[in-house]
Amino acid sequence: MKEKFSSYKNKNLRNLSLTICGVFCLLFICGAALPGNTGYKQKPGLPTISLKVQKITDTLEALTDMVFPFQGEMWVTEQGGKIWPIKNGIIGKIPVMDLGSKMVKLNKGYEERGLLGITLSPDFKNNRKFYVFYSRPSESRKFNFTVVVAEYKLPVSGQIDPDSGRIILTVEEPDGNHNGGCLKFGPDGYLYISLGDGGGQHDQHGEIGNGQDMNTLLGKILRIDVNTGDTYKIPSDNPYVGKENVRPEIWAYGFRNPYRMSFDKVSGQLFVGEVGQDLWEEIDIVKKGGNYGWRIVEGKHCHNKDNKPDNGCNIKGITMPIDEYSHSVGISIMGGYVYNGNKIPSVKGKYVFADWTGPFFYLKKTGNTWSRGNIKLQNLPENLKITGINEDKDGELYVLTNPDTGPGNKKCGIYKLVNNN
Repeated sequence: MKEKFSSYKNKNLRNLSLTICGVFCLLFICGAALPGNTGYKQKPGLPTISLKVQKITDTLEALTDMVFPFQGEMWVTEQGGKIWPIKNGIIGKIPVMDLGSKMVKLNKGYEERGLLGITLSPDFKNNRKFYVFYSRPSESRKFNFTVVVAEYKLPVSGQIDPDSGRIILTVEEPDGNHNGGCLKFGPDGYLYISLGDGGGQHDQHGEIGNGQDMNTLLGKILRIDVNTGDTYKIPSDNPYVGKENVRPEIWAYGFRNPYRMSFDKVSGQLFVGEVGQDLWEEIDIVKKGGNYGWRIVEGKHCHNKDNKPDNGCNIKGITMPIDEYSHSVGISIMGGYVYNGNKIPSVKGKYVFADWTGPFFYLKKTGNTWSRGNIKLQNLPENLKITGINEDKDGELYVLTNPDTGPGNKKCGIYKLVNNN
């Protein structure tokens, strides 16, 4: 995402009122859709759904993710490395764990590295294991940092030694942005990991870009088995097991920055919010072995790094998104969840998501098509960046916010979505 902001400022075009701190965003002309796109149609006139939010706290810094380990308790991750427990709305006096000593030094203001993801073992109640995704210094000058996925176990004391983790996976990153950073266990019990294309602009890595290069983990959704005493195993039914020059960890490929993903508890489908380059943001339903197009396409449109008129591209074998929106609407999708709670009937079964700049939306499926509508949130302070949406054990949704563009501000908040009654 980082290169977006400097390019928007330099081009000196329309200022989006939703952004703050001198960050400006370019309003692009919409490109022509690719031929042969089926299964998606934007139906005008879907009603706006009005909801409220209930504040949990607004005194933390650069929030990235959260989990719900026990009844009445949540853990929320700060980008700088701390995991804070919050019980019945009260923040604990000490963090559950602080990974800051193991991580790269983060920049104040805008930053995409750090402690980005956390997820609980499906058997957390018994084994007390959880998994984190963070950025540590690389041992090679060729790379900007190293992604680490590590397993930790919550001791009876409730406080964790950051050196006690079992490293599951490491990946070298050439640049500081487009990191992905989401960890989710699927209904099958395997761990899914989202990784971005390695950063920079337009995936200028090699002849075809990391998103399409099957010999790298960058630009991919991975699927691994962590129920092993060593690092991890490759599930035998992964789509590329035994293929020459293809990493067997790969579940799906062709991603730029799949920052957030989630499984629908009812259908088991994997939804991914894919952050775009200059023109389009997209939502994908990710299936086994799928190619989601980057850097060949951005959204449903041929990608051209110079933003020139569309001259066509080869889309054979590419799975198109179920929804996209241009940068006249938002500039960085945060993804979301299919709402399966019971307290907000108006969004039951709908995919609820947001853009980093503030707008909230929902997707409704009718037959084989998806339509998008707006969500208006009352009580949510204005000019907040949305840094995540999360789901508790009852299917209720929470929103993470930041009044700034990254670390350095201790007024970041957690809000729960509630019915507008």
